[in-house]
Formats: sequence, structure tokens, C-alpha cells
Amino acid sequence: MPTNANRQFLDFEKPIKDLIDEIEKLKHTAEKTKVDMSGPIQKLEESILTKRKEITEHLSSWQRVQLSRHPDRPYTMKYIEKMTTNFVELYGDRNVKDDKAMIGGFA
Repeated sequence: MPTNANRQFLDFEKPIKDLIDEIEKLKHTAEKTKVDMSGPIQKLEESILTKRKEITEHLSSWQRVQLSRHPDRPYTMKYIEKMTTNFVELYGDRNVKDDKAMIGGFA
């Protein structure tokens, strides 16, 4: 998942985005004023987890489709990178070209 600054949010994820923005403001304020804001930040992070669970429990069918097509969703190579460190990808079929929809190789 990208850093929060680069993350894309869907319309039903707006409450989560607002909480993340609030955390960023608190972190910026804490840096600027050298005041400990870890308590409020931790509460907001807990609120994010609660809100995320609440949102995902009540998704409509279309929202589930949107979530499955989310631009920031992990792709196969991300999973492979987490599972192994020495993956060697095989490319192409020697006839046409490389199929971007399929990944194969040796670990």
C-alpha cells in the first residue's frame, strides 16, 4: 500500500481519509512545537481501524466491486516479493509477446 500522501481513496472511504489527514496535521504540529501528541494520534489510529471495519461490513455490491478494482490494491508481484527473495520471472512465449496478466517463474 502506498504512503498516505500518495494513496487514492474511494468515495465511501472519505471518513478514513479525514482521520488520516487529521493524524498528519497532529504529526506536523508535534514536529513544529515539540509537543508529545502520541496519545491523540494513537486514538485516531484506533478510530481508523474501527471506521475501516464499520465501512467494510456495510458495503453495497457496487462498493465491493470498486474495492476489488482499487488502484492501490496489491498485485501478484507484491505477494511474490513478500514470499520469496529470489524469484526469477519467466517472460513471453517466444511467439508473440509477454502476457501482462500472467506471472510465472521460479523461486
